[in-house]
Amino acid sequence: MTMKAQQSQDSVAVTPYKKRVLETTEIDFLMSYYTQEGDNAAVTGGRGTEELVDTNPAIVVTIPLNDDDILAIDGSVSAYSSASSSNVNPFDGDNRADPFVASSGASQNDVLVTLSAAYTHHSDDRNTIWSANVSVANEYDYSSVGGGAGFTKLFNEKNTEFTIKGNVFLDTWKLIYPSELRDNPSFEPFTDNKRNSYAIGANFSQILSKNMQGMLSVDVIFQEGVLSTPFQRIQFADVEDVVIQDFTYGDDVERLPDQRVKVALGGRLHYYLNERIVLRNFYRYYTDDWGIKAHTASIEIPFKISDMFTLYPSYRFYKQTAADYFAPFNKHLSSEEYYTSDYDLSEFNANQFGFGITYTDILTQMRIWKLGVKNIDLRYSLYERNTGLRANLISGGVTFVVE
Repeated sequence: MTMKAQQSQDSVAVTPYKKRVLETTEIDFLMSYYTQEGDNAAVTGGRGTEELVDTNPAIVVTIPLNDDDILAIDGSVSAYSSASSSNVNPFDGDNRADPFVASSGASQNDVLVTLSAAYTHHSDDRNTIWSANVSVANEYDYSSVGGGAGFTKLFNEKNTEFTIKGNVFLDTWKLIYPSELRDNPSFEPFTDNKRNSYAIGANFSQILSKNMQGMLSVDVIFQEGVLSTPFQRIQFADVEDVVIQDFTYGDDVERLPDQRVKVALGGRLHYYLNERIVLRNFYRYYTDDWGIKAHTASIEIPFKISDMFTLYPSYRFYKQTAADYFAPFNKHLSSEEYYTSDYDLSEFNANQFGFGITYTDILTQMRIWKLGVKNIDLRYSLYERNTGLRANLISGGVTFVVE
């Protein structure tokens, strides 16, 4: 009898303790408010108001399905008012047609609705992570369906990490052209309304020392389909201008190649000066087969002023060359095959200054009803281009833990 009892005890498998990847459901409420102004609207051919206001509330619910699996559901609504897009038809409002004045027509406002879900599975030893995601988005003239997957492997006692990921986005345009071209018999509309994007990326990160961590990344994107924006005008220098009121009619719409390859190489270096200050440095080089080459450099210096509060001053510099197909207002020739007056594809430098403050309490001592407040974040950024574009972004969020 004693022998059987001993055998029974020895045969019981000992299950090691496994910490859950996420202990309980978390809910993030996010909000951003963005404004911009400038005088180079692509809708009116590279000259005109770029005023825009965008409000973007979002909610993210992250749910632990079990010890190893997490499901995150993200929904957002972006409601914007754009002075430039209002001039798709500059004569549908009460104002005199003018590229520097917004029309009061229906095209001035739009709403983008996005919904996505991401599933993540962690291995028992937490050294292997699989992920998958799907997304849908829709606004008045554009809809998108996307999906992707990723794989992460940790080595060397989690000091080394490698990630590879891929995504596909299948987009559909509702082709809306400038009002003066819609009934023009010489205008050639696009024969397709699809835009597909295929992206693959890889990251390699390494803890280099007690105080230093580095990361290298590469991203490659291939796009095909209608890569032009159908309501962005072009005025040709060798075609006589048609001016109605104060508005110059477009001679055609932006036309760009139906394929594009983008490549970005990046590096990140985090250095922990002490328990209060961290230096976060980032650099990225970008190139594509449209002729754009760009450099991005940024630094953020989180400064922990207490156990719960951290300040985030930051600076970002960006510089790019112009696309092969860019020219300003009324500078393209009708003999060209491709042309754009979108200043996003022009040569420019940009500076972005930012500041933020974060409250963090992993013990969630602050409570609202049955929700513990884990994190509160508030940030402000000022963005300026040497072309005259200026933008302000205020963003914030609150992370709640469901208890």
